[in-house]
Amino acid sequence: MQIKEVAKRLNTTPRTIRFYEEKGLISPVKATENDYRSFTEHDVMRLSTILALREIGVPVKDIRKILENPDMSMLQYLNVQRSALFEKWIEMKDMIETIDNMLETDDGNIYALSQHLKAMKSIRKGWNDKWNFDHQAADYDQNIKMHGYRFNVHQDYERALAKAAKTVQLKHGGSCLDIGIGTGNLGSRFLQHGVHVIGVDQSEEMLKKCSEKYPEIETRKGHFLALPLLDNQVDGVVTSYALHHIPDEEKLLALAEMDRVMKDNGQLCIIDLMFLNKQHREQVINAFHLTENSEAIGAIEDEFYADRSKLLDWFQMNNYCVETYQFNNILSMVYAVKDKENKIDSE
Repeated sequence: MQIKEVAKRLNTTPRTIRFYEEKGLISPVKATENDYRSFTEHDVMRLSTILALREIGVPVKDIRKILENPDMSMLQYLNVQRSALFEKWIEMKDMIETIDNMLETDDGNIYALSQHLKAMKSIRKGWNDKWNFDHQAADYDQNIKMHGYRFNVHQDYERALAKAAKTVQLKHGGSCLDIGIGTGNLGSRFLQHGVHVIGVDQSEEMLKKCSEKYPEIETRKGHFLALPLLDNQVDGVVTSYALHHIPDEEKLLALAEMDRVMKDNGQLCIIDLMFLNKQHREQVINAFHLTENSEAIGAIEDEFYADRSKLLDWFQMNNYCVETYQFNNILSMVYAVKDKENKIDSE
């Protein structure tokens, strides 16, 4: 396919295509006799992904990082495009809601609302994987530590996943979203019940590994703050060992995103590293100081373990009936169902 054909098909210009070629983002084959460019379907898909990312404001240098693998499959390109489009759609929803609020308020609050919108946009676009899960994917399951360490974040790992799978009761033909699905260790437990599982992760390699292990799981690229699903789409949302990777100020926004994609009377289950409240956090860390367990203190300070009491406050304010279960000092389950008469039960 020649450059003019590609430009027409993608509703762009030959000049734009040549620009991305100069930047090293695409590498069409050039004929030796006349130097004409020849584009394959793979080149066209890669270029359409570049255009989609540029449309939502992703800088060229960041696109290079996103598409650093030149051998990405068609499915991977489409996954990236879908994720980008959902981020743009959610941003537009934020803008519309802010304008609606501006119309209902006095002039004094308009500036505050506009700043809130700006902050929301920055937070959603500022997602960063500082743990480099792409490089962890291949050996992730083998590296889950369960025994023999002074501080074991995966203590009660299997018991916690089993508890979540038993607690969330979804009907045959229902749908479940697993956020931060990793290699599929939690979401896969619902397959035997005839549940359609959608796994979301920001790591392409984790999604690839999940698909290899469980081809029945539908995988999508995305993250807590911009879930690649429409409103009211799933019957249940689960997540395990993932929420502690986002800062505290973003956790409530993540809960709102889960609420957005879940149907009425849907079920939400979080298995994660968290403290009961601020006082409990101080008690646990002080105990590690007394035993000079620097490994534990370093691990806690490197992550964002939640304050469970703040999560429960959010659920109460948003009309959820909540149950909690504590496996050990740092691992809890929060199970919530949207209900008019909300309450909290602890075990």
